[in-house]
Amino acid sequence: MLNESLPNSEEYSAFGFALSEANPISEIKAPIENNRDKAILVHLYLGQHKDVENLLEFQTLAESAGVEVLATLTTTRQSPHIKYYVGQGKAEEIAEAVEQLEATVVLVNHQLSPAQTRNLQSLCGCRVVDRTGLILDIFAQRARSHEGKLQVELAQLRHLSTRLVRRVTNQDQQKGGSVGLRGPGETQLETDRRLIKVRIQQLLSRLEKVSKQRNQNRKTRQKADIPTVSLVGYTNAGKSTLFNAITQAGVYAADQLFATLDPTLRRIQVQDVGTTILADTVGFIRFLPHDLVSAFKSTLQETTEATLLLHVIDGSDDRKNENIDAVNQVLDEIEALDIPTLLVFNKIDKLEGIEPHIERNDDGTAIAVYLSAQKNQGIELLFQAIQERLRSNLVRETLLLPVTAGAIYAQFKAENCIKAENFNDFGERIVQIEVNEVQWHKWLKHFPKLTEYAELAKWDN
Repeated sequence: MLNESLPNSEEYSAFGFALSEANPISEIKAPIENNRDKAILVHLYLGQHKDVENLLEFQTLAESAGVEVLATLTTTRQSPHIKYYVGQGKAEEIAEAVEQLEATVVLVNHQLSPAQTRNLQSLCGCRVVDRTGLILDIFAQRARSHEGKLQVELAQLRHLSTRLVRRVTNQDQQKGGSVGLRGPGETQLETDRRLIKVRIQQLLSRLEKVSKQRNQNRKTRQKADIPTVSLVGYTNAGKSTLFNAITQAGVYAADQLFATLDPTLRRIQVQDVGTTILADTVGFIRFLPHDLVSAFKSTLQETTEATLLLHVIDGSDDRKNENIDAVNQVLDEIEALDIPTLLVFNKIDKLEGIEPHIERNDDGTAIAVYLSAQKNQGIELLFQAIQERLRSNLVRETLLLPVTAGAIYAQFKAENCIKAENFNDFGERIVQIEVNEVQWHKWLKHFPKLTEYAELAKWDN
């Protein structure tokens, strides 16, 4: 079927597989820069089940990439066609639609093999980009930091390396009949593969340095017993908006898929817990390409090493249950599914009859928070839930502090953990404190004499 539809957005950047179009390796020319691409979307329903949600998400991805959607073609097959993925008849229909609507690109909501991509391109006479290529293009547009750009380029090169084809002419780099130059020599295809392999090694080396720096920072935080709270969730669930509401960081946030890619870390203060690191990470999506998961390994490491995950969910999305499952699949893939998680249902301002509140299980443990990050509603409840989940077993100690322990006493006052205090006959201060276990171990490292003061309090009694 052929459905014509026009997106509402007015301004978009030019679409294209950024690296392949800029690199001389590519044999397909991109349109003039700043021109908006005109796309035909193609989706194949496999079997009897029609995953309409997947198609709707792909349409949103296309709009996020900055293309004008001219039409959407769908078809049903029991299994993909080996040559065109969608079948001979449907492929000819796509080619006809490209000619009639003057489309510049065909976007296919599936992962195509290199041969299938080439066959469709030859038949349609325009670029054919599969789901992975589309997501890579969005990532290339949104990456801002040096690390983010390296990660995107690495994923692009890995994707492109399987899609190199022989050119019609100029296959051999060595020509003529001079001595030592006879023979076919190195073909352009071999040169392209070698250059890509070298570039991938360079990127891996640079990312390894970035990863070491991240690991060093992470070890420093762990050594100081500073807990890390990592925001995860489906893309466009409102993670960056929530991050800004909590930290006032000013991170870019927009109502689009993959609005921000670069991880951002900020310090926050949580009552009874102390300094905590809040990390905003890249959003997840259904069928996230493995090349991206691999390329963004150092970024996702902030998630795998977190003390607590805040799983941000768009509470107004009818597909929220499917989105939760998609996020859990990625968390399982990066081995972060077992990390303690607090669900955060965002955007409740779009729902009727839902007020900000904390949901608890039978044991009274906070398991979910309902809030609106954009309206700044329920943020204090989120802090309360984080405090409850991070706060370990409370340590209760009685300490005898000599007059020389003024610095320690100041720390107790700053933490507001003194429950009772009095003086003995010698004018020494006896305090009873109640503090979480993490903070107590921090103090033990900074003030080793605390153990001695606790023993003195027992003898004083």
